[in-house]
Amino acid sequence: MENPRIGVSLSGGGYRAAAFHLGTLQALDKLHILPRIGVLSTISGGSITGAAYAKSDKSWPDFQKEMTDLISTKNLIRSALLSFTGLKTAVFFCAFLGFAFWLLYTPNPWIFLVVIFIMVWLFLRFQFQIFPISKEIEKLYARYFTKNSTLGELKNNFELVIGSTNLQTARPFIFSCNFMGDSAYEFYDDPVLFNPLQFPLARAVMASSCVPFAFSPVSIDKSFFKNKDQFSLIQPVIVDGGVYDNQGIHKIEHTGRYACDVVIASDAGNKISFSGKYQNMFQIAIRSMEVFMTRIKNAQLVDDVYNNINLGKKEVAYLSLGWNAEDSIPGFIKNLQQGNILSSVIAAHELKPEWIMSPAIFTDAITEHLKLRINYNQLDIPSKAELDLARKVGTNLTPLSREEIAALVKQATCMTELQVKLYCPSII
Repeated sequence: MENPRIGVSLSGGGYRAAAFHLGTLQALDKLHILPRIGVLSTISGGSITGAAYAKSDKSWPDFQKEMTDLISTKNLIRSALLSFTGLKTAVFFCAFLGFAFWLLYTPNPWIFLVVIFIMVWLFLRFQFQIFPISKEIEKLYARYFTKNSTLGELKNNFELVIGSTNLQTARPFIFSCNFMGDSAYEFYDDPVLFNPLQFPLARAVMASSCVPFAFSPVSIDKSFFKNKDQFSLIQPVIVDGGVYDNQGIHKIEHTGRYACDVVIASDAGNKISFSGKYQNMFQIAIRSMEVFMTRIKNAQLVDDVYNNINLGKKEVAYLSLGWNAEDSIPGFIKNLQQGNILSSVIAAHELKPEWIMSPAIFTDAITEHLKLRINYNQLDIPSKAELDLARKVGTNLTPLSREEIAALVKQATCMTELQVKLYCPSII
């Protein structure tokens, strides 16, 4: 295929994802694929790196250094908590708690419980007005990563597509320079359309990384509605894109305005760990959410990657923080045995007919053949210590050490080069 449209998706995962995807883009730069990307689909933490790269006019080495410096030094959570909004919220609680404890030493100490109830009720009722933390994080994104840009100022050769989730419709809400909106709104009798050009890039990143329970949802101001009269009827409630699609692969894998011929999916998610005792309902709720998200991820992996042989028939390279380099070629042979490898990929690798007929019998021969084709022995494979370090990194927005960033970048670079060479030979 001449000039295939190449799509790259960057998953969510806070600063861990932002660092991991630097390795993915670094490998694509090494393979001379980065300048040929048509669509960059990002989610949550992947949107931090994706938006910063889409806005940057620096060379790749300079951009990577700048991002490493930011991820290793900028504590967005602490900065948000120490902002005027954070301090105002602290005063709110201190005032109520101070008054409540004072009441314990009065003739009517029982009023203490009434004051505590009022405090909790007011905070739950007006939480997003009292503590709109997302607005503070957006300011920090704008200052450090997006340079106060708008979607309309993105002039790269590729189209950046930032994914989020609209709680109102239970559908994805998309931000790009050419389109902003929710597909559900397009089918209304009077379609709801938005103006993306002046929309702040940092707000789109905030919407994409707006983790439920941690951040306040992002709304769409009236000024961005093409038909201002619809503002009172349609009020999107935007949260983290990972709630609907944490890999960002769906929109570039399937038919639609962002469909691509070749897909590369970078997943900064780790394998769900075994957990110990659960001593309260909060721990149960967190673990249940992890299981729920893992179930969605696995279902999407089957739909977007493994069923591709029957549906999309596209070259798809999927890589993950939780995968090991030494399992890539055995995994390819297993997929070959199960009929999950495209005939065009088989032909590109020049696999012998008898190998294709009986992969299990010729495993050693296929392995050596593929190692030579992809220069496996030249790969910089992470050590166990480096993998352990990378996989222990959390998914928040607190700074990572340079050692952690280096380990994440090394794993992503290695796995990207491996998977792209194995599953997307047409673009090498």
